[in-house]
Amino acid sequence: MSFADLGLSDKVQKAVVASGYTTPTPIQEQAIPHVLARQDVLGIAQTGTGKTAAFVLPMLTMLEKGRARARMPRTLILEPTRELAAQVEESFVRYGVNHKLNVALIIGGVSFDDQDTKLMRGVDVLIATPGRLLDHHERGRLLMTGVELLVIDEADRMLDMGFIPDIERICKLVPFTRQTLFFTATMPPEIRRITEQFLHNPVRVEVAKPATTLATTAQSLVKTGREAHDKRDTLRRLIRSAEGLTNAIIFCNRKREVATLHRSLVSHGFSAIALHGDMDQSARTAALEQFRRGEVKLLVASDVAARGLDIPAVSHVFNFDVPHHPDDYVHRIGRTGRAGRTGTAITIVAPADGKSVAAIEKLTGQTIAWAGEPPVSTDEPRVRERPTSRPPRRENRQANPERPTAHVARLDDARSRRPVPRPRVEEDDGSHLPAFLLRPVPLKA
Repeated sequence: MSFADLGLSDKVQKAVVASGYTTPTPIQEQAIPHVLARQDVLGIAQTGTGKTAAFVLPMLTMLEKGRARARMPRTLILEPTRELAAQVEESFVRYGVNHKLNVALIIGGVSFDDQDTKLMRGVDVLIATPGRLLDHHERGRLLMTGVELLVIDEADRMLDMGFIPDIERICKLVPFTRQTLFFTATMPPEIRRITEQFLHNPVRVEVAKPATTLATTAQSLVKTGREAHDKRDTLRRLIRSAEGLTNAIIFCNRKREVATLHRSLVSHGFSAIALHGDMDQSARTAALEQFRRGEVKLLVASDVAARGLDIPAVSHVFNFDVPHHPDDYVHRIGRTGRAGRTGTAITIVAPADGKSVAAIEKLTGQTIAWAGEPPVSTDEPRVRERPTSRPPRRENRQANPERPTAHVARLDDARSRRPVPRPRVEEDDGSHLPAFLLRPVPLKA
């Protein structure tokens, strides 16, 4: 099947051909006809399968008719991170080259006034993160009563980041008659509840089992010591010995660890750059662009880079830390082996990471091979072993009264220096009675 068989407009088909694509991916093939038929769609697919184009292409076809009004966007796309929102905007620019549509990006880290100016001109496509979108709405700068199509992308990531209450609020602000497209890679119970509440008879499009990994990615585990410097030594050794490594993303669990590891790699002569949530938007965008253009070889990142970022030519992914949530492992290693390419994902495992690795294997339903011997698990807290027999007691004065021990001698010296309390001395009048009872009592005549 080709894109011409999906019902897309001629303008969209020309843009797709100009981008070098001829055959739709499975989720595009199954989802696009239902989107064009104005049906609600629940799309479940692993990362790297072309979910973004599955809603961008039909939206461009549908938006060829109609006109945007000031402060009232026609369509709304919600993304969990700024990077994903910016990436969707790039997709609209690429595939909408033959259209004259107003696309606005509403994310944090950018001036409110600049965004308000775009909203005032009228927006056909509004791409936003939930927090900044609600900020504009609360200021009275945005009306969502004209939204015809709502897209909730990377819904499971929204859940991880605590955006579900915001999503529920936004769904109540847009018209009840809107069309809703819901895309996710995994289906935890909370996500299932949201779909049942806000989607109307959705068409379920599932091209892969939830929480599965790409078959084109070779996975392995490598043991290391328990200390942080042991892990850094192991990572440097793996980078130097990796076959076919052109570039790599290195994932850490904490933002502080990202900064520390980045400094360590640079000090050892590696070409590396950092990316984490505490960086301002301009710095994050610059870091991604440097990595995409090949100006740096290694990108040290937190999970802000784990979801949906379209960097197709990543050869390796290193998990410097085993992720706390097994779902994050699926998204991390999905940054390599994309678009039919082969990739390599290596996870560095310390002795205390056994339970986390077991949770990942349980979620994905596959056993990850060890490159070498697995570490000895220390998931259980170490308990100091008590001696089975008590050591013999030291001799005391009863055993050898002529030679007291040093401890007893010091104790005797302390007692000898202790002041002895003197007894209280009182005058003795020969009686134990109180004085007031000894007073004479006058008698009446």
